[in-house]
Amino acid sequence: MFNIVIFGAPGSGKGTQSDKLIEEYGLYHISTGEVLRDHIARGTELGKVADSYISQGHLIPDDLMIKVLEDVLDNTPEADKGVIFDGFPRTIPQAKALKEMLAHRGSKVHAVVGLEVDDNELVDRLLKRGQMSGRSDDNLDTIKQRLDVYHSQTSPLRNYYKEEGKYHAIPGSGEIESIFSEIKTRLDNVKSQS
Repeated sequence: MFNIVIFGAPGSGKGTQSDKLIEEYGLYHISTGEVLRDHIARGTELGKVADSYISQGHLIPDDLMIKVLEDVLDNTPEADKGVIFDGFPRTIPQAKALKEMLAHRGSKVHAVVGLEVDDNELVDRLLKRGQMSGRSDDNLDTIKQRLDVYHSQTSPLRNYYKEEGKYHAIPGSGEIESIFSEIKTRLDNVKSQS
């Protein structure tokens, strides 16, 4: 089992690079955003609670996210080869909970891919995405709120994973293939040492 966390601000290219990682390594992709949007669209109780946070640009409570992830891991045989965690963890307590949850299953996070992109470029990307996709959370006010939350609550994870020797800073601007080539080089090195 080879587990990767793909890390970066909203609009940094996590989804795009995750698609390439799935194809390259045969991993199962867990996008917490997609899982939560699915619950919201289906009107589940979890979806209603999640929507009350997401629509305000806030993070989902940790205990709620852990329940969602445990459910996905326990009920998805495709996750047995390894997982790309996209959008989780977002806080140090979530990182510790993920470590515990994986240890309980005899596994761990092997690498954290950190896509690093300038805030001005992120805002431009998210506004364009909102125009193309119609996502209601891709408007300027919510984007600014999401970036503030990212910088205050999520970016401390960079140091947490650096201290564990798992963080790989990847410049997230430029050609998609060049970015992926850098990610692949780093991950192949990690896999060869596992």
